[in-house]
Amino acid sequence: MDATNLEVARIFNEIADLLEIKQESTFRVNAYRRAARAVESLSEDLRTIAQRGELRRIGGIGQSLAEKIEEYLRTGAIAYHEELRAAMPRGLAELMTIPEVGPKTALLLYERLGVSSVAALEEAARAGKVRQLPRMGAKTEQNILAGIARMRAQSARQPLGAVLPHAQAIAGALRGISGVEALSIAGSIRRMRDTIADIDIVVATRRSDAVMDAFVALPQAETVLSKGSTRSSIVLRHVGVQCDLRAVEPDSYGAALQYFTGSKDHNVQLRERAVRLGLRVSEYGVFRVRTDRRLAGRTEEDVYEALGLQWIPPEIREAQGELELAERRALPALVRVGDIRGDLHVHTTWSDGAHTAEAMARAARQRGYEYLCITDHSRSLKFAGGVTIEDLRAHARAVRHLSDRLGIRVLLGSEVDILPDGSLDYPDEVLESLDLVIGSIHSRFRMPRAELTRRVIRAMESPHLDILGHPTGRLVGQREPLDLDIDAVVEAARRTETVLEINASPERLDLKDTHVRLARDSGALFSIGTDAHRTEHFAYIDYGVGTARRGWVEATQVVNAWPLARLLDFLAR
Repeated sequence: MDATNLEVARIFNEIADLLEIKQESTFRVNAYRRAARAVESLSEDLRTIAQRGELRRIGGIGQSLAEKIEEYLRTGAIAYHEELRAAMPRGLAELMTIPEVGPKTALLLYERLGVSSVAALEEAARAGKVRQLPRMGAKTEQNILAGIARMRAQSARQPLGAVLPHAQAIAGALRGISGVEALSIAGSIRRMRDTIADIDIVVATRRSDAVMDAFVALPQAETVLSKGSTRSSIVLRHVGVQCDLRAVEPDSYGAALQYFTGSKDHNVQLRERAVRLGLRVSEYGVFRVRTDRRLAGRTEEDVYEALGLQWIPPEIREAQGELELAERRALPALVRVGDIRGDLHVHTTWSDGAHTAEAMARAARQRGYEYLCITDHSRSLKFAGGVTIEDLRAHARAVRHLSDRLGIRVLLGSEVDILPDGSLDYPDEVLESLDLVIGSIHSRFRMPRAELTRRVIRAMESPHLDILGHPTGRLVGQREPLDLDIDAVVEAARRTETVLEINASPERLDLKDTHVRLARDSGALFSIGTDAHRTEHFAYIDYGVGTARRGWVEATQVVNAWPLARLLDFLAR
């Protein structure tokens, strides 16, 4: 994300914090928080949008907020923000990042104890000073210390791939408990966000006490934070992530699942729509305000239908135009895992994979795939066992025999390094002999933006490059994406008919969702590839499809959801 976008989002969030401390209206506070989230999710920089005069077309940005963004772009600051900061003791907003500390408590701590940072608060609590304040006590003091510890443990959102397996294991264990009638993972995991702060699970049951007893007794529970009849919370062993279980009656299950799936902005829009219709929406159902009669709640489909909307897939519940399309029954038919006919990014023992080409092909056939493309690394990537030209020719003969023997079409391709000057790592005559060529960057990540962008676009202009592999080179939570002009890359992809990969490896998820949406709206094509290095990695397709769905991609836009004949015709062109 552009640094300007990050800074504007940070300022808007801080304004919201300062207004909350001043106990301003919730409407004003939420307006700034919505604006911050909208800016954070942009796939292009604010300066470019402002130059087109389109700031007000960003969701959540009205005239006043657009003027503040323009002020920042002119001066590097927002006067209103500076005024609020000057009038407020420093550090109070930081204190409010602790769940147990609200605006009044933050102000009390500052005025009575001079506490203006989390570190100072921890020191005061350990010294027994907090319990001496009005409305406080020993229990509150301990809760604050526990909240500080949890905040530090969870301060960094964890990659989806690190959390989802734990959530699935817990959900699987709970489904076997007597009294569980329906159960689903909710929250940002269900929306398939690339990073996760915590786990939310919703259960329909008429025996909530028994279910909660089993939940807090799970072997994965390191700490039990709370236990009640409708909500319990634990911290998971090893990963340090909080998991919340919400229990509702079966008649409210759909409403609760919708409510706790979010996102917050989507739910706000849904509730605003309900108000206009004379309805009220909560985690318990949809109700007619005038009579308090329940209209829906058992299923999510019923909840949306009661509001005059088509059911909206969880991945696109982000307040980005989905409600307007749902009202017209015009939502896109998002790609599904079952639409995928083959994997076009697979490594074997010929380079740095763990399994042979035959083992990978057999595993792909067992998944029901129609085709598979072996794409081991090219010769320059020596640390990953890059394949020489001579070996590549031998591999081509072996692949032809695999297709004949195994009943799945096995193609031979290569993940070819994009060299610093934008050329590809094999000569043209070798590239021409391959069924498919993926071009990826694996070195010289820190080139200047313009130079790096030219490097990628030159590679895309090669008549031999079919797919741009993991286009931004990011590793979720480990390595920042390449400093590319994404708009220019997307335009080049459309112009050259280069397919953009959505790399499904959970450590990459590259392209990310906002870039996928940008490319999708521009008419680009995609490949969802697992980058599998062993047979188990074919399961990563779930992550890639989730990212594609977050980017509103349909199966027709995914080349490896096409039948083999159509794919081969496209590659031949």
